[in-house]
Amino acid sequence: MSSYTLNHLPLGHEAVIARLLPQSLPFRRKLLAMGITPGCKVSLVRVAPFGDPIEIKMRGFLLCIRSCEAATIEVMEIER
Repeated sequence: MSSYTLNHLPLGHEAVIARLLPQSLPFRRKLLAMGITPGCKVSLVRVAPFGDPIEIKMRGFLLCIRSCEAATIEVMEIER
């Protein structure tokens, strides 16, 4: 399994959230309230034309987050 941040997850790939990086501190509560917690499965659905925001699928719903926020979420890709 390879590990990187959510903003680098390839389109259509699935990953598991490993941890929230220290840079997420200013908006960590917001991420946690949206259900972005360690152990949660996510997949990248769409990326806006200029790369911001990105749309992810998790816990049965679609969620759009900014690329700067996605850069603070470390994920581990699930092997196909």
